[in-house]
Amino acid sequence: MKDYQIFVFLAEHRWIGYFVIVINVIALFAFGTDKLRAVCHKRRIRESTLLTIAFFGGSFGALAGMYLFRHKIRKKHFSVGVPLMLAAHIVVLLLLMNSGWF
Repeated sequence: MKDYQIFVFLAEHRWIGYFVIVINVIALFAFGTDKLRAVCHKRRIRESTLLTIAFFGGSFGALAGMYLFRHKIRKKHFSVGVPLMLAAHIVVLLLLMNSGWF
């Protein structure tokens, strides 16, 4: 498999690329917002909501938000779960690319 095939796949199936970008921006924004609310002692975003966003494709944005904002990095279900979700998302994307289904 050539290095540029991911870009060809995403160019042919733009809606997948758009979805991935949007859900990851939402995840990054959610982690930043939750961190700001934590610092200001305001009502927080539920952990289940943050994990759900990561599960449905926002794992890269969630991981970036965790380390950018230094938020939720000590909790095992985030520090282990989000990287595992990212790995799973990469595997699914690679399988979709090579399956010929799309």
